[in-house]
Amino acid sequence: MSLAALLLLSDGRFPAGGHAHSGGAEAAVKAGRVHDSASMAAFLTGRLHTSGLTAAGLAAAAAAGQGHAELDEAADARTPAPALRATSRRLGRQLLRAARAAWPHPDLDRLAAGHPRGAHQPVVLGVAARAAGLTPGGAAAVAAYESVNGPATACVRLLGLDPYEVAAALARLGPQLDAVAATAVEAASHHDVDRLPAASAPLLDLYAEQHHSWKVRLFAS
Repeated sequence: MSLAALLLLSDGRFPAGGHAHSGGAEAAVKAGRVHDSASMAAFLTGRLHTSGLTAAGLAAAAAAGQGHAELDEAADARTPAPALRATSRRLGRQLLRAARAAWPHPDLDRLAAGHPRGAHQPVVLGVAARAAGLTPGGAAAVAAYESVNGPATACVRLLGLDPYEVAAALARLGPQLDAVAATAVEAASHHDVDRLPAASAPLLDLYAEQHHSWKVRLFAS
């Protein structure tokens, strides 16, 4: 597995658009559910084991070579909130553009041709990981990490939290990140979309719809 590619894909500076999204943190802050480091850590833990696990499973399956169209339909079924579906496809388009520039590959070209309006971000992530020489485990690890790193970074900006405390919270999540990635890889190994994780997070769905209606907001989602 290419360690350099793994680091690049998980780097928040990779031009895939993730830095503009809070992963529900902005709405959670406004609702008062996230207000300090402890509540942020609880929010990140919940997000990791729901939307993070689901994304990791889809990414691992795509990296393992499972059909793009089938996985995109599975991602759609696992994303009930219209606002989140639109966000996922928008991020997928941006990630695909960056990945095709970084790791030109026929699979990325086929994905672009098959989904002109954009495939879901976890599916694109898995195909990009495969093109970059990563294993399904690497793809799952990136997806799991993205599910918490973006919201954590957003909380620094939204709440003025101590960046050192936020980094420590992410570090403490390390064993859980590994466990989520391992679960995702095991599920993807069956090459059956029905066995991929489908963990739900109804509050995140509600937050996404509320956030989408705001006229003034710091983050795109």
